[in-house]
Amino acid sequence: MEEFLRKASDPSICPVIALIRDGRVLIGLRHYTPDKWKAVSVWTIPGGRCDEGETVEGALRREIAEETGITDVRITGFLGVLAGAKQDDVVYAFVGETSEEPKLMEPEKFSEWMWAEPGEIKDFINPATLDLIREHIRKNKLL
Repeated sequence: MEEFLRKASDPSICPVIALIRDGRVLIGLRHYTPDKWKAVSVWTIPGGRCDEGETVEGALRREIAEETGITDVRITGFLGVLAGAKQDDVVYAFVGETSEEPKLMEPEKFSEWMWAEPGEIKDFINPATLDLIREHIRKNKLL
């Protein structure tokens, strides 16, 4: 996990984190526009693109704070490397914990944040990431 977190990166790398509390995952309803990807609203977890030269951990913590206002995050594991929603994007999926509650920091991008049971999540942006999250929760008996 540490080798991925410390890696200096580029904008094709998109670290994301499944923040888990009491068997529930923090998800946000993200509204994309055609200039960013396509006109669609999907559920997603906090994360986003690395800035040129930024470490993966730096980008992940920055994106969590920008999107949710959460700054106290403990990164507890690495779920895997996946293909992103856009061609050539690579997703680094992590898992973590926080005691903080999310705030709506970017209402132009997100309409809500909520804690959801993995089995209830529909219209998730990246089904492969959701499968990894569900497996992690099951394997670690977090429900």
